[in-house]
Amino acid sequence: MGRKHSAPRRGSLAFRPRGRHGTLNARIRNWPDIKSDDPTLLGFMGFKVGSINVLTIDNVDKSPTFGKPIFNHATVLSCAPMTIIGLRAYTDSLDGLSVFSEVYTTKLPKEQSRKQKLNSDYETNINKIKENLESLEKLCAIVSVPPKQAGLSQIKPYSFEIGIGGDTLESQFDYLKDNLGKNVSVSEIIKPGMLVDTLGVTKGKGWQGPVKRFGIKKKQHKSRKTVREVGTVGAWSPQNIMYTVPRAGQMGFHQRTEYNKKVLFIANEKEQSINPDGGFLHFGLVPEDYVIIKGSLPGPIKRPVVLRYPIRSKKQKLDVPKVIKLSTQKGELE
Repeated sequence: MGRKHSAPRRGSLAFRPRGRHGTLNARIRNWPDIKSDDPTLLGFMGFKVGSINVLTIDNVDKSPTFGKPIFNHATVLSCAPMTIIGLRAYTDSLDGLSVFSEVYTTKLPKEQSRKQKLNSDYETNINKIKENLESLEKLCAIVSVPPKQAGLSQIKPYSFEIGIGGDTLESQFDYLKDNLGKNVSVSEIIKPGMLVDTLGVTKGKGWQGPVKRFGIKKKQHKSRKTVREVGTVGAWSPQNIMYTVPRAGQMGFHQRTEYNKKVLFIANEKEQSINPDGGFLHFGLVPEDYVIIKGSLPGPIKRPVVLRYPIRSKKQKLDVPKVIKLSTQKGELE
């Protein structure tokens, strides 16, 4: 590459392959194993609204600012009530977990037909799962999220699978059976002060070259042919290009997971307004429930973000932040 000495590699190999994600919402492959007396869903979906500043009292022990007011950059999520539309049961096999059976509620939301047609024999499937609970490995809930109720213009709902926590499969089964077709609000699952994992799809930046995509150095302006390409992609003999060589390709629109993000505040717009005058830029007004997460979240405005119970739990006590003020107006806390 025109160097006399070695140089560090450019671009992390931890995010390979850097291809486009298939959908706008994240695919969740793992759920934490939560043992609790009362069964509960282990996640919730919200839609990214924008960023604000939150003034709180620092409650971290041995912190230099303990007991003093601090500024927190935070992100607002608009959370419409989720509807539990189905129950899916998994059994163990030689190839891993496989679907044993699934059952859907007879009272599906009217917008669900825009997404997919769900036909199932309720009585037959629910009895089949109940009779084989001892041989099952896992139960999951299938939920539907209406973006229209969260303040978006999209009518077609998002449907995805959510894990459930509880002591036994029997208690999880009873919880899902009793709540089929019912709505679940974000305040029933997520609490202020707890840590959550956020899963989302980042902003798409299209096809980019290796300089922007991996951060390699540009060559001299008198170098051969090009300036913004890699000096060499590999040896002539044997002819081979390794996958670690920075090449042009898709940048952005990748699924990313951020662990242990703190929930600062949860409220309803009717209880405490979060909307600035004229609404949030590029989003509008938050109609109902909202969640404020400390820090930034992946994706652009209106992109769905899934909040999941922490899979890398720090096992710390629940410290509810004392929120002094929310910057609902531009420049209010600057």
